[in-house]
Amino acid sequence: MADQLTIGLVLPDVLGTYGDDGNALVLRQRARMRGIDAEIHRVHLGEPVPESLDVYCMGGGEDTAQILAAEHLIADGGLTRAAWAGRPILAICAGLQVLGESFRASGRVVDGVGLIDATTASMQRRAIGEVASTPTRAGLTAELTEPLTGFENHMGATVLGPEAQPLGTVTTGVGNADNSATEDLADGAAQRVAEGAVQGSVIATYMHGPALARNPQLADLLLAKAMGVSLDSLEPLALPVVDRLRLERLA
Repeated sequence: MADQLTIGLVLPDVLGTYGDDGNALVLRQRARMRGIDAEIHRVHLGEPVPESLDVYCMGGGEDTAQILAAEHLIADGGLTRAAWAGRPILAICAGLQVLGESFRASGRVVDGVGLIDATTASMQRRAIGEVASTPTRAGLTAELTEPLTGFENHMGATVLGPEAQPLGTVTTGVGNADNSATEDLADGAAQRVAEGAVQGSVIATYMHGPALARNPQLADLLLAKAMGVSLDSLEPLALPVVDRLRLERLA
């Protein structure tokens, strides 16, 4: 098992609206509690994204921020090369949309990075509130067994194509798309129960919270993938406060 870990925090200056930077902090802390020397490498707008970091996190933002992020990541190519190399990437909300094929922002359709087979249109009503789901265990999330929980706040109606699979099946909340509340979404109601996306080394979700603070098993899965080990090989962490928080949110 690796004794060093570098966590990439991608564009926190434009994709940091909802406190999603906390996901990188959670990864660092959970690694350090296991004796792993973990550091966060912040990559700001205009800077190249190193393609050889161990794991990457990117968060949410508003329309202008999304457009800037997509343009930068497409032109730079570093995050794409990291994905091709199998480096795990966690993308939250706007990050999910930016890594898709296209998304709607500022009244127009914008090209995404293309790491997720997904397109995002617009919903007439904002999805806001608690969201919970049962993990699908698709792709690299096969080891997940615990319910997923977070807070959603978005207007995006995201439809997954055949190359992407949902991260979870919604039990509470809206998730990727409420088919009855879309302006320009042509796909059917099958999308309605999907939350997030899994494709290759990318895990994407609409869960804020931060997501990894509310879902420690998901955090440990990302650590395990970053270190090239199985989830059950990580030393368990006894954190009663985190357990109580999860029980409250899931209730």
